[in-house]
Amino acid sequence: MLKTGLELKQQQKLSPLQIQTIKLIELPIQELEQRIRNELEENPVLDDTPDPEKEQDENQDISIDELKEDDYIPDYKTRVNNWGKDERPEYNTFSVRESFIQSLTDQLGYRSLNEHETAVATFIIGSLDEKGYLRRDLEALVDDLAFRMNITTDVKEIERMLKLIQEFEPAGVGARDLRECLSLQLRTMKQTEDVITARQIVEKEFDEFSNKHFQKIMSRLNISEEQLKAAMAKIVKLNPSPGGAIDDSYSDQIQQIVPDFILEDNDGRLSITMPRFSIPELRVNRKYAQMLMEAKGSGERAQKEAASFVKQKLDSAKWFVEALKQRKNTLEKTMNAILEYQYDYFLDGDESNLKPMVLKDIAQKTGFDISTISRVVNSKYIQTHFGIFALKYFFSEGLENSQGEEVSTRELKKALQECVDAEDKKKPLTDEQLVVEMNRKGYKVARRTIAKYRSQLGIPLARWRKEL
Repeated sequence: MLKTGLELKQQQKLSPLQIQTIKLIELPIQELEQRIRNELEENPVLDDTPDPEKEQDENQDISIDELKEDDYIPDYKTRVNNWGKDERPEYNTFSVRESFIQSLTDQLGYRSLNEHETAVATFIIGSLDEKGYLRRDLEALVDDLAFRMNITTDVKEIERMLKLIQEFEPAGVGARDLRECLSLQLRTMKQTEDVITARQIVEKEFDEFSNKHFQKIMSRLNISEEQLKAAMAKIVKLNPSPGGAIDDSYSDQIQQIVPDFILEDNDGRLSITMPRFSIPELRVNRKYAQMLMEAKGSGERAQKEAASFVKQKLDSAKWFVEALKQRKNTLEKTMNAILEYQYDYFLDGDESNLKPMVLKDIAQKTGFDISTISRVVNSKYIQTHFGIFALKYFFSEGLENSQGEEVSTRELKKALQECVDAEDKKKPLTDEQLVVEMNRKGYKVARRTIAKYRSQLGIPLARWRKEL
């Protein structure tokens, strides 16, 4: 029996302008400048040079609006200036090594993956912390991919993609804890007797190793003191923070970081500006606008084809220039929302004034989607009177202090670091003692939270901090 039915599917189709805007929003300022240069080279309708005829006779300027009576003529003007007439100020730039995330993404490109797998792996890479660890539960990644990226996956696939990423350089990347990080590095080494013993220590006796219970390790693994020392020599040379530095094979690539925003302090009143740099004023080339005008009403095929070509280029130019305007407006609105949210912090850069803030908070203030806020924040920088910061720096989750006020995790980590720095190194504070010290400072934290933040800060256990 033949069955018939009607299935309705709701799909959101983005317009060329929306697609163009999304792509431009993601770009930091230096990449945007290159994108504009490419557009100027590829689209002859766009022109960033001065218009001499415009200066001679204002009435000679051509407006495409005059031609809109024909169906194929876009509603477009001949001159667009998105960036004002202020002289371009000079701003500081500084060099950094190639992005750790970018290096992993590049390595991903050499693997034979389908589009779905690539999207999942890319999301995992983006979820790694600054030390190269994956601190989040795999189930949480499954949910995030579903809600934020509309990608359906499961823990099994996440784990498979994670194993793939753990094969990348630098060795140890993608580990979920220190034990796995050290194990991954040892597996990449030539499997000599010392390396094999080191792997057994890390993979089977990590708790005893962490607590320096060396006699137990020798007894359980049936190894001598000399074998233990040789294995330990291998372990201590491993990198506990693979995300903290790029391997030498990647270190030659240098990029210039240019601030996308400038924080200005006018007698205590803060405001945001966006530097122009080499972003040109864009206008429609008079020659091509004139070509379209001459083709108007003509029956000749060649002129019609010329008009069709110019129309296509005009549409492309229109979308590009409008996308630049929307990018600027989106970035300005987002950065101003961040400034308003973190105003006390931006006054002097005191981390204790940095409020807990997540993407959702700024999305609610601006009315933009969370994915749009994520694109704005990614790879963007702001220059302040107390330093240059990536926008990601200002986002963190929070906990309550003893007064019931919400404080950022960054403030808690700073307080924890201060406790450790001030401790008696002959009798370093245990995690339980750190809980007491943090409570004295007014922060309500559990021992497991102390252990988590201590690990993220690279602070070893109390036994390892002890000095003679």
